[in-house]
Amino acid sequence: MMRTQEARFTSLTGTKNQFEFESSMPVRGYGFGACYLNKRNKDNRVGKEKENLMAEAGLQWKCAVILTVLLVIANGVSAEDRSFGLGISRNNGTTKEFESDYLTRIISFLQQNHLFLVHHVWPEMEFNWRIMVGTVIGFFAAALGSVGGVGGGGIFVPMLTLIIGFDPKSSTAISKCMIMGAAIATVYYNLKLRHPTLDLPIIDYDLALLFQPMLVLGISIGVIFNVIFADWMVTVLLIILFIGTSTKAFFKGVETWKKETIIKKEAARRLTSDYNGSDEVQYKLLPGGPTNGSRMRHNEGSKVSIINNVRWKELGILVTVWVIILLLHVLKDLTSACSAAYWTLTLLQIPVAVVVSGYEAVSLYKGRRVITSKGEVGISWTVYQLILCCFCGLLAGIVGGLLGLGGGFILGPLFLELGIPPQVSSATATFAMAFSSSMSVIQYYLLRRFPAPYALYFVAVATIAALVGQHVVRKMIRILRRASLIIFILAFTIFVSAISLGWVGISHITEKEEGKEGMWFSDICSYEP
Repeated sequence: MMRTQEARFTSLTGTKNQFEFESSMPVRGYGFGACYLNKRNKDNRVGKEKENLMAEAGLQWKCAVILTVLLVIANGVSAEDRSFGLGISRNNGTTKEFESDYLTRIISFLQQNHLFLVHHVWPEMEFNWRIMVGTVIGFFAAALGSVGGVGGGGIFVPMLTLIIGFDPKSSTAISKCMIMGAAIATVYYNLKLRHPTLDLPIIDYDLALLFQPMLVLGISIGVIFNVIFADWMVTVLLIILFIGTSTKAFFKGVETWKKETIIKKEAARRLTSDYNGSDEVQYKLLPGGPTNGSRMRHNEGSKVSIINNVRWKELGILVTVWVIILLLHVLKDLTSACSAAYWTLTLLQIPVAVVVSGYEAVSLYKGRRVITSKGEVGISWTVYQLILCCFCGLLAGIVGGLLGLGGGFILGPLFLELGIPPQVSSATATFAMAFSSSMSVIQYYLLRRFPAPYALYFVAVATIAALVGQHVVRKMIRILRRASLIIFILAFTIFVSAISLGWVGISHITEKEEGKEGMWFSDICSYEP
């Protein structure tokens, strides 16, 4: 492989090992052509002396690290920060500014050498064993994901890639379609339900106002990253994140289970000692509910009219944010890629999301609004907590848009840590995901990232599965009187997602090392669906 690449560079330039960075730093390597510019080394003697002091394999890894840092910084910092020293010039001790077209030249070089061309793989839709197995896995993943409030994307993506046969990026897009179908069905189911212990809707709209705008903004960023980044770049961090959140959720479930056991024992003791023979004992799913007359008997199964169970003002604000950002995306799609209008419309999403989430955060901090789903216990918000919550919403959206996952993988465990009851946590996370997933589906559609027949079929599967899962699990909770069941489903779904996505990530790395697919960045400006 090394000799093949060496010959490749020789055929392209007539020589080898005579490239240098514009910072005049000579570097040698055969496997990372993106590290070099087609420019002669003005001082061959100095370059060769330094090359002889380094091992070839070590230099290759160094080039990879330098390239990664260079491209990330070049895309993420302001123009004045793009001129940075990649070390110090080895020839004259001074640093030079990178030319404005540096990144463009690197990308052009990579494209000419076919190092990151990614081809969509869309299998023909026909009834076979792949469709059958994929349908079964997708059904159970959607059922579990809707109950846990995580969407199920961590199982959808591996299923679509390994079983159905889609390429990773198309799998991400179809996964978002499935999450959208399951989320909308779950929200419709939850709009009729009440809080398990309070006279409130099961969806916490104040919590949604804090997270949903940043979640939608994160989705927009994640979709752009989905085009730019290679899939393996986030595999390790993703596995660490999912294993950490699933472990945290599992221990939270164990803690909740123990509390529920104590409550059930206390209820049984009071029942046996009640010489009046009362058949009913007040039961609450979790401690920490209200202590006044607003406490209700276990009423999770009770349903009311949707009209009377929705806070229309908050819902209107959320829909308005969604529509504004959607219009910005539609207008952006009508402009030329990477033009001034393109980036202006992209950046206009930031103030829309920040204003709404920021206003809600300030209102919570000053006490004008409260997270009522916790009852009288409430949350004493600090500035740090509110900033962290907004950042987590943004991060959840980025992960969702990049990998085709539901933001509930981050929001669900976070809501539980805030002390939100499991039913409310699941319902609110799914409510936010309905907005974010529909937004990402529209963006993927504008980019033409998925085939419509497959998307419609799996959306139907996920929608039916979500309704069935909600109905079955709610009945189990009423029978077992243990809301911790939702937390265990959440932890299980996240853990399985970590394993399956890790498996897919490793297989992709293996394929790319064999030269089947590019391992670095793609160019959003030259992307053609």
